[in-house]
Amino acid sequence: MEINWENGFVIKVEADCKEITIQANKEGLISLANQLLELAKSCPGSHIHYDEYNSLEEGSPEMIIAKIL
Repeated sequence: MEINWENGFVIKVEADCKEITIQANKEGLISLANQLLELAKSCPGSHIHYDEYNSLEEGSPEMIIAKIL
């Protein structure tokens, strides 16, 4: 699966006991949308890891999005 990022993307994730908030600029939203489309085309069990070391803003918790069916 090819993971592409729009130049200048910003994505921040916040989580508490009851909700997860994803905040992103235009480039971040486009990047996520394209990656979700690629994930939708992949095999069940495929997943994408996001964390502050490779894609999310500092302080964001790790986020994993997986295809189940």
